[in-house]
Amino acid sequence: MNDPQALIDWFENLTPQSVERLGDLYAADAEFKDPFNEVRGIAAIARIFEHMFVKVEAPRFVVTGRFSGDDGAMLLWEFHFRTRGLGAQALCVRGSSHLRFDAAGKVVLHRDYWDAAEELYARLPLLGALMRGLQRLGRA
Repeated sequence: MNDPQALIDWFENLTPQSVERLGDLYAADAEFKDPFNEVRGIAAIARIFEHMFVKVEAPRFVVTGRFSGDDGAMLLWEFHFRTRGLGAQALCVRGSSHLRFDAAGKVVLHRDYWDAAEELYARLPLLGALMRGLQRLGRA
């Protein structure tokens, strides 16, 4: 898959219902890893996306760049969402995904890279204050 456009379209239009199409794009034994998860298999990967819809409001990916090779690609993205509960706020996490494809063009490896401390924790009210304090100590 030299052109991952079908996968980009799926990410940018992701809904709880479209998670069911994961098997059209990912191999049965695909691996997924991000700062919080490391799983194998379509069912386990689907649970991560399903969990996202439970934990945050209005999650939306915007792919801002892509680099493709013979059997892989790198996607640059922004993940927009709103936190739930008291003090809900709109946030944007920037990251990238390293993808490897099998001979049939399905994803066999999906590895997300993003800085959870900078992109997420530091922006949350209570945890953010703690993270900023730790950063100041580190610079002292």
